Amino acid sequence: MNNLPKLDRFNENVLSKYQIYNSIFTTLPFDTIDDTGVLLPLLHKVCNKGFKLEKNPTEIVEHFFSKYQDEPTEKEKADLLFRFIQFIERQVVLFDAVEDAAYPIVNNMDGFGTLRNSKEAAFLSNKKDELRAHLEDFKVRIVLTAHPTQFYPGSVLGIITDLDKAIQDDDLLLIRKLLAQLGKTPFYKKEKPSPFDEAVSLIWYLEHVFYHSVPKIYNYIQQHIYDGEPIENEIIELGFWPGGDRDGNPFVTTKITLDVAERLRQTILRNYYRDIRRLKRRFTFDEVQEIFSKLEKRLYKHVVRSYTKVNFSQKILLEELYAAKEIIVNKHQSLFVEELNDVINKVKIFGFHFATLDIRQDSRVHHQAFTQIVKDLLETGDTTFPENYLRLSDEEQVEILSVVKGSIDPSILTDETSIKTIESIYALKEIQQRNGERGANRYIISNNQSALHVMQTFAMLNLCGFENELPVDVIPLFETVEDLENAEDVMRTLYSNKVYRHHVAKRGHKQTIMLGFSDGTKDGGYLMANWGIFKAKEALTRISREYDIEVVFFDGRGGPPARGGGKTHQFYASLGPTIEDKEIQLTIQGQTISSNFGTQNSSQYNLEQLISSGIKNDVFTKDQLNDSHRELINDMATTSYQTYVDFKNHPKFLPYLEKMSTLKYYAKTNIGSRPSKRGGSDKLDFSALRAIPFVGSWSQLKQNVPGFFGVGTALKKYEDAGRFDEIIEFYNASDFFRTLLENSMMSLTKSFFGLTSYMAEDEEFGEFWTLIFTEYETTKRLLLKLTGHKELMENFPVGKASIEVREQIVLPLLTIQQFALKKIQELQKNGGSAEDIEVYEKMVMRSLFGNINASRNSA
Repeated sequence: MNNLPKLDRFNENVLSKYQIYNSIFTTLPFDTIDDTGVLLPLLHKVCNKGFKLEKNPTEIVEHFFSKYQDEPTEKEKADLLFRFIQFIERQVVLFDAVEDAAYPIVNNMDGFGTLRNSKEAAFLSNKKDELRAHLEDFKVRIVLTAHPTQFYPGSVLGIITDLDKAIQDDDLLLIRKLLAQLGKTPFYKKEKPSPFDEAVSLIWYLEHVFYHSVPKIYNYIQQHIYDGEPIENEIIELGFWPGGDRDGNPFVTTKITLDVAERLRQTILRNYYRDIRRLKRRFTFDEVQEIFSKLEKRLYKHVVRSYTKVNFSQKILLEELYAAKEIIVNKHQSLFVEELNDVINKVKIFGFHFATLDIRQDSRVHHQAFTQIVKDLLETGDTTFPENYLRLSDEEQVEILSVVKGSIDPSILTDETSIKTIESIYALKEIQQRNGERGANRYIISNNQSALHVMQTFAMLNLCGFENELPVDVIPLFETVEDLENAEDVMRTLYSNKVYRHHVAKRGHKQTIMLGFSDGTKDGGYLMANWGIFKAKEALTRISREYDIEVVFFDGRGGPPARGGGKTHQFYASLGPTIEDKEIQLTIQGQTISSNFGTQNSSQYNLEQLISSGIKNDVFTKDQLNDSHRELINDMATTSYQTYVDFKNHPKFLPYLEKMSTLKYYAKTNIGSRPSKRGGSDKLDFSALRAIPFVGSWSQLKQNVPGFFGVGTALKKYEDAGRFDEIIEFYNASDFFRTLLENSMMSLTKSFFGLTSYMAEDEEFGEFWTLIFTEYETTKRLLLKLTGHKELMENFPVGKASIEVREQIVLPLLTIQQFALKKIQELQKNGGSAEDIEVYEKMVMRSLFGNINASRNSA
């Protein structure tokens, strides 16, 4: 089977099976969607034909009703469209399950980019020692974040998992029952989830996927690269944002932070409890049985009875397991020892925390909170700060902030934001006491613009009663183009501060710095964001090495290429020696979690791809940009940036998003707990707008502007100058540049301007739509010319095929959404009733979900 070409394996095991199971699904009787399965293919046909004839969505939908319905009322039309939406979003789930079931067949689990492939390549090249040395301190950290693009409730996730297994087993009877269950199971959340609800949803992946896939990779490395010897490095670490990420989410409270940390602890201990019970059945020998019985009882207290007294730790559990292992090896011929080793490795990797809960807050909120804290302390006669502190220069304040220590009592504070900020730090301390230091040991400052922002956070941590050295990494997050350019100066100021430098030394001479792809793209466009981050990483590597500090880059990535997604592992494999690469840290969010890490197979495969990208960059040949390539990409990024800024400053830019896209509906849905923008203003402010609804709205329009706008203009400059051959040479020579443009091609592939071509005739926005379409056409034409391909993603046929199937599934859904948006505009213009407008607004919101999940990486 695996000898077939990859595309043939996809067609045989995904496309064909989907068509079979979908035909079963369309004939099932459902209480609320009867006859929908018969009518939907007809709508599908009308949509395909209509767009080929350049009809608009309203004409297409009305034509469907006139042809296949007997003079329906407006209510009957709306009811049927809602049933179509329900049906299509379940078709997306079915395709997800079929694709997941075929994952190990379509993707060769031992092929290029896997650990086995990397190991064999290293061994054949006599680089076994280099490979072992690399893995001794190399890490991959996957940080799960909650964002309004992953909405499946636990009940649906369970059905997907069961469908996956039933499809693998070709159990048609069970598949039919599960499809019937899927048809009757609600998708839509009637109430907005809390941050705790989101955390519980994502912990499902920790427990059912990562708990199994991560140790499997670790065990392979230990057995096949280290010959069974112990490894002092976890290699894979997990991070977690729901419940700790306060940036722009007013619903995260101290209680939620503590509750999420406790839920993480309870979940990992519950898994250990199950494993210990299983081991107890294996190790029925003298002395060993007693150890496992004692551990079982101890874990039972903490899991089943939620035992709160802190008298159990990762260290104690490991000591008991090692004691058992010694007896098994010395007295019982190592019988079943590999099963015990697996559990030992799990405890080493996951500790009592499962995933590290990061705390994050915006620098502007910090600044406001900290200023008030200083005022409140001075008001009480506290002498921690001099009376003139707030009038001092930034440099003078930084010096004072580096040495302050104490234990602030939150009850003396007068400002709610200050109280919440300090309480979150005390919560971090409590989590460390219960879950171990790795439970919560990172504080991230969003929108970081200066060294003062870092030192304010550093000071607040030191004012919360931490004794001796501070067991927390302070992590600045640089996001905008300007902040990326200033990052080197900010870090030089921090490294030059003796106290802060001492703190970094105590943290292993490592400084983690976060870089935001999402807001970088939103601020400066696709090319400039990626090139700006690349240059910032080089500058930060240079300054860190100057101070004998190992910088660790933490990438804030979204799902789509516009937010740093796409072929992520190829991006990391393309980094050269000028960028520190001992660790790969990145956020995984939205439906990218379920698409790349939703099953044990996909999780293992994608984690191995990331590990192997680090191996390629360190053990094998490194890609390095030469001076002429740097000059080219710098010039292209500058051209692209100016093109994007002019576009962003167009007087119709914000009105277009507000009136013609789904932007305002993101905030009205019950997908996620986070507001779609920072601050409480009702006015649309671009700087306060979050990247997710921004990128997601372009995705719903099938225009994907942030993933390509400006790229075409930059390429055309070289075509017009007769220098396009230089770009072709650059593309063929540089993995970095090639990956950058291939990811942009994915954005173009997922675009469909036929959906919104009617906007070209719009009195207000026609010219603006044409501006976007022209840049799309230019970018597509020149990328095909550059690559020598006849169509986009020609060299990724399976990825292209998957996108095409998904886009076909949701074509009627997209059409319905545009139809509803147009209806809203007409009703508002003609004074339609609030009730009618509400119906179509609900239609827009309901159609968001299926489109999001079909895209797999839309936001």
